[in-house]
Amino acid sequence: MRALLTLLLVLTCGVLSARAQTPPSEPLSEGFRADALSIEALVNAQYAYLDRFPDAAMPMSPVLRAEAEAVTDRRSLLRYAEHAVTALADHHAITGGSFNDSWGLVPSYSDLWIEREGEVWRITAVREASPAAGAGVSPGDSLVLVGAMPTGQAVAAFWADLGLEPTGDRAGYAARVLAAGRRDRPRDLTIRDATGAERRLTLPNLYVAGPGERLPITAQEVDGVLVIRFNDSLGDSDAVAAFDAAMAGARPDLPIVLDLTDTPSGGNTVVARSIMGWFVDAPAAYQIHNLPAEERETGVPRQWIEQVLPRPGKRHHGPVTVRVGRWTGSMGEGLAIGLDALGADVVGDPMAGLLGAIYDHRLANSGLVIKLPTERLSAVGGTPREAFRPRPE
Repeated sequence: MRALLTLLLVLTCGVLSARAQTPPSEPLSEGFRADALSIEALVNAQYAYLDRFPDAAMPMSPVLRAEAEAVTDRRSLLRYAEHAVTALADHHAITGGSFNDSWGLVPSYSDLWIEREGEVWRITAVREASPAAGAGVSPGDSLVLVGAMPTGQAVAAFWADLGLEPTGDRAGYAARVLAAGRRDRPRDLTIRDATGAERRLTLPNLYVAGPGERLPITAQEVDGVLVIRFNDSLGDSDAVAAFDAAMAGARPDLPIVLDLTDTPSGGNTVVARSIMGWFVDAPAAYQIHNLPAEERETGVPRQWIEQVLPRPGKRHHGPVTVRVGRWTGSMGEGLAIGLDALGADVVGDPMAGLLGAIYDHRLANSGLVIKLPTERLSAVGGTPREAFRPRPE
C-alpha cells in the first residue's frame, strides 16, 4: 500500500511539474478579436493628434471594421493592427511587430521623400549614400510608376485596400511608403528627370541595402570647424562617450557643426540631453510636452517644460551650427529644436516632421504593442515640433 501511495505521489508531482513548465497558451480567438476591436478605442483615447481627423476620431471604414471582426489569431491581429495604424497616415505610428512583407518604415528605411504637386509626385529629397542616390535619382525628379501602375493609381489603390480615400496627408504618406517598398523584395520604380526622360529602376530596399555597422559618430576638423556627424545613433548609449571624446579634444572656442541629417530612427532624451549639456551653463528649457490623453480622461490639461542641465566639467563656448534634413527624425528633431532654443543656428531642409513622442500601448490579451504618438511636442517658443523649419543653407 505504501509503495502504491509513493508511486501515485511521484506521478502527481510529475504532472504538476509538467504543468508548471508548460508555457502560457495563446489567447483564444475571442481574445485576439477583442484586441483587434480595442484598437479604435485605444487610438481615440491615447493618440495625441486626433484633431487631424474629421470629428476628432480615428479614421475607420466598413473594410477596416469587417477586418477587425474577422480576426481569429495572432497573425490576423497583427495584419489588422498594421492596417489600423496605417489609417492614421502618420509615419510615427507603427506596430511593435511586423511581417517579412510589411511595408518599409519611413523615414528609417526610405531613401526618397515624395510630395504631391498637383498631378506630379515630386521627389523633394534623396537620402545620401542610398540605393536611389547611387542610381542617380535627384531632388526635382518625379515618381511616375510604381511597378507598372501610375503613381496616382497606386496611391489610390493603397488606400482603397483600407476602404479610405487618398485625400489630404494620405497622398504623400502613401507615395513615400510605396517608394520605400516591401521589406522582402526589390523596388520597381519609374523616375522622370527634369528633362522629361524616364528610367525604370530596380532598387534594393533598405532592409537589405542599409549602411551596415558604423561608428556612432564620425568627427573631423575641416577648415577650422569641427564637424560631428551622428550615424543614426541617437538611441545608442555609446554615442554619449563618443561625442564626449570628440568634444574633449576641441578648442574652447572652436566652431562646431552637428550633422543630424542621418538620424531617421530617432533615439532617446538621454543621448540628446548629454549633447545639449555641453552648451549650457545653467538649466535651460529645450522643449514643451503636452499630454492630451490625460485631459481627455480627467478634463484637466497637462503640459510641462523639459530642461537640459549642464554637465560638470563639460562646456563648449564656440558657435554651434546644426544641419538637418528629411532624414532627421523624432529625437533628431527634438535635438534640433532644443539646440535652436540654446542659440544654435539650425540649417538645411525641412525635417521628417514626425509627430510627437511615442508611447508603447500593449493590447490586453495578446500583448501586441501599438506604438502611438501620445505626447505633443513643441519648441520652447510654442511652435509645434513638426512645424519647425530650419534656415535654408
